Amino acid sequence: MHFDVLVIGAGLSGLSAASLLAKRGLNVATIDKAYCPGGSCGAFKRGDAIFDQGSSMLFGWGEKGFNAHRFLFNCLEESITMIQHELLYCVHYDGRKVRFFPDIPRFIDEVSTLFPGQRESLVRFYGDMQTMYQHVIVENPSYTTPDEVDKKAALKSLLHHPLSYIRFLSYLNISAKTLLSKYFTDKAIFNFFDKLTSTYCYVTVEESPAILASVMFVDNHVGGSYYPAGSTLSLTGALEKVIEQNGSTMMAEREVVSILFNQGKPGGVLLDDGTVHTADQIIYSGTVWNLYGKLLPHNETTEQQRSWAQKQEPTYPSVVLYTLVDKDVVDELTLAVEMLVGRPDALDEQEVTAYIPSVDDRTICADDEHIILAIGPSFGSWDALDQKAYQQRKKQEIERLLAVLEKRFPSIREHLRHAELASPRTIQRFTLKNGGAVAGPKQKLGNHMFKRQHIRTDWDTLFCCGESTIMGTGTPTVTTSGIAAANAVLSKRGLKPFVYDSSRKEYVHLIQAPFTCEQLYASVEPEQRAIMQEARRCQLCEHPTCSHQTDLDVRGIMRRVSVGNFVGAKRKLTESSVQNPSILEPNCIREEKVAIGKVCEYLKGH
Repeated sequence: MHFDVLVIGAGLSGLSAASLLAKRGLNVATIDKAYCPGGSCGAFKRGDAIFDQGSSMLFGWGEKGFNAHRFLFNCLEESITMIQHELLYCVHYDGRKVRFFPDIPRFIDEVSTLFPGQRESLVRFYGDMQTMYQHVIVENPSYTTPDEVDKKAALKSLLHHPLSYIRFLSYLNISAKTLLSKYFTDKAIFNFFDKLTSTYCYVTVEESPAILASVMFVDNHVGGSYYPAGSTLSLTGALEKVIEQNGSTMMAEREVVSILFNQGKPGGVLLDDGTVHTADQIIYSGTVWNLYGKLLPHNETTEQQRSWAQKQEPTYPSVVLYTLVDKDVVDELTLAVEMLVGRPDALDEQEVTAYIPSVDDRTICADDEHIILAIGPSFGSWDALDQKAYQQRKKQEIERLLAVLEKRFPSIREHLRHAELASPRTIQRFTLKNGGAVAGPKQKLGNHMFKRQHIRTDWDTLFCCGESTIMGTGTPTVTTSGIAAANAVLSKRGLKPFVYDSSRKEYVHLIQAPFTCEQLYASVEPEQRAIMQEARRCQLCEHPTCSHQTDLDVRGIMRRVSVGNFVGAKRKLTESSVQNPSILEPNCIREEKVAIGKVCEYLKGH
C-alpha cells in the first residue's frame, strides 16, 4: 500500500512526527513492533496496576522554557491533563536528602547545606545560567533541532541578546566540568553535579557538552516536572488518537526488516510478514545502529557511513524493576521521584532512580497499593547467557535492586505483592534499543550535537528523529526531534510547518496531586464515561486469550476507548468484523467478556 509518509517506530518521537503530519492532512502509517505504542514512554498492566515501561517523570510541559510537549499538544489541538509535581524530585546523596525545589534560591539553600563553602558560587552560577536561559530559551521559543534552525530567526534572536548568545555558543565544544570549574573550587561539588548529568544525560560532567548541561541545570526549575494523569497511556494514547482521527494508520506488532530503495532513494519498507509498503517520505525514529547496520541495504550505503554509525558509543545498559507493594511501605514524605545515589565519587550499580507515580496518581493501582519502579545501570554482560542462566541472573538482579530499595523503603520485602525485571535483553526485545541502552548513543564531547545523526539524511526521502539524533536523550528532546522531522517533511512537500504562535489556544491542563479515580473521566458525559471505565479494565495482555476464538483485537479496542479514541477503536472493530462478520453477533462474545461486549455494543451504535 502507498502512503504519503511512513514512520518507523511508535516511540515518543515517532508519534510526535506522525501526529503532526496527520494533523496537516497527510496519509501517514506508523509501524511499530510492540502491541502498545510509546516505546520507552509506553505502559503495561499486571492485574489492575498500570506500570510505566520507562519514562515516569516528564519535562517540557510548563508554561515557559523548553516546553516542547506543550507546544506539540497545542499544535495538535488535543487536550491532555498533566499532574505537576510540587517538588521536582529529591536526591539521597551522601546520607542527606536534597530536595529539588522549583524555586532556584530555595534550591540553592538546600544544596548549600551539603557544600556550605560554595554558597556564593552557587548563587553566581545559577544566576548566570538562569539569565542566559531566559534570553536564549524563554524569550525566543523555538521547537526544532539545531541542524534545522531557521538562520534568519536565529540571527534575529542573537541580535536581541548578543552577549548571552555568544556565551551560550561558546559552550558548544567545552565540557560541563570545564564550565563548572569557572565557578567552583570544592571538588566534592563536581561529584554532585556528576549525578545530575548521569541521571538526565547518561554521561559524566567531564563527558557532557556544557551547552546541553547549562540548559538542563536550569530548565527543570523553570519548567517543572510532570506525570500524565491516568499514566503514560494517556500521553501516547492521545497522540495515537490524533493520528487515527485524522485518517492515518497505526500498524502494531509489525517490524520493519528492510528499507527499500527506488531509483537510488528510500521509497518503502519490507515488514516481517512479507508485506511491502511504499511512501513519498520515510521518517525513522529508531537507533542509528539498527538504521545503518540492519535496515539500509549495504549496497546502498558506504563503508564510511556504516563505520561512523558503528563507532557511536552507547550509553550504559539499564535494568528496570517493577514492583507493586502494600501502601504502608511508602511513607507520607515520599516524592514521586527519588534518586538513590550509591557512591558519591563514582557511578555503580547501587545508583538507582526510584519512581513512585502512585504517590501523585491514585488511578494506576488499588487504594491499598503503591507502585515502585527502580531504574539503574547494569554493567555485566547478558548476551551469552543460556535460558537457565538468564532466568537465574534476573532473579539475582531482582534481589540486588530490592536490597537497594530496602535502604529507602525498609519493609518492602515483607509487603511485596509483585516484582518483575526488565533486563537489557527485555528492553531490546520490546523497544529495539540495542543492548538495552535506553538513552541511545552517548551525548559526549567528540560525539555530540552536529557529529550525531541529523534530521535530514544523505537521501532526501529519508528523515530521522529520536535519541540518536542531534539533541540526544530525554522526553522533551526526542519530542523536539519528532517536531523537526515533521517540519522537514512538510517543507519538502511545500506545506506550512508548525511554528510558535503566542496566540495559539492552550490545550495542556495542569493540576495538583493527588489525581483520583473520581477525576479520571469527570468531564466525560455519563454514558461515554461508563464505557471508558469498562475499557480501562482490560489487562492489555501480551498474549491475550480473549482474542483467540474471535480474531477481535480486544486490547487494541479497549486501549483506544480508555483514552477516548473512539474513531480508532471503531476502525479496529470494523476491520475485525470485515474479516469475521460473526464477531458482531450477540452471542459471539462469552459472558466472561462482559466488558468488551459492552464496548463493542457502544461502538456499533455510535
